[in-house]
Amino acid sequence: MKKTPDYTTIYSDDDIVVLNKRSGLLIAADRYDADAPRLDVEAAKEFGRLFAVHRIDKDTSGIIIYAKNEEAHKLLSAQFEKRLVEKTYHCLVHGKPMWDTLHVDLPLLPDGDMRHRTVVNKRFGKPSVTDFRLIGSCGGYSWIEAKPKTGRTHQIRVHLAENGFSIVCDPLYSGNQKPLRLSELKRNWHGDEDSEKPLLSRLALHAYKISFTHPKTGECLTLCAPYPKDMEATRKQLAKIFKVDPIEDETK
Repeated sequence: MKKTPDYTTIYSDDDIVVLNKRSGLLIAADRYDADAPRLDVEAAKEFGRLFAVHRIDKDTSGIIIYAKNEEAHKLLSAQFEKRLVEKTYHCLVHGKPMWDTLHVDLPLLPDGDMRHRTVVNKRFGKPSVTDFRLIGSCGGYSWIEAKPKTGRTHQIRVHLAENGFSIVCDPLYSGNQKPLRLSELKRNWHGDEDSEKPLLSRLALHAYKISFTHPKTGECLTLCAPYPKDMEATRKQLAKIFKVDPIEDETK
């Protein structure tokens, strides 16, 4: 079986590199698993020393920015701290929201339980804000756009869970981790259920787009990370069956 590449390069110059990472890969050192595979270590083989300026969850795929020097790191980090960077995620959830948009403002405390999950904690939690938009529903599933205004660990996942929605194949915040299969979507599916491979068997959350100011040129950059193969296959099948497409929605 051909191995999924750890990352593809979206943009690179003397100051920054923007990568599209696979699900299941850390972007920097982790205190719980020092030996886990890391994106910064792998990418350094191609780009040299890299400085992390923000994070996305290990199980999330998609766009990540690294600085290539200390000055770029300082300026980019300041943009994230001042919430000047706009981040857009796409996710597939179980169920159908009754809202078109949802503003969530719930303080979050990372590592808040025995499973090291992030929890809502109004006394000790840090301010955490996410804006959600329903892109469209596909039978028993829905595509949702998430724009986190803060950058807490597992923020999107927890804010959705607190409002009754779980992301498909979420190993931490969902009671339903069953892989998504085409046989469950198509009424007239005629394949072999015993040999059928899942369309999607990992967290259906993708860091799709990011907008920020280049630390050296001052240019406003908006960059997108194409869906990985499993999410792309899922997108195409759902678009074909239910006529709902999160990528086409972006261009409207």
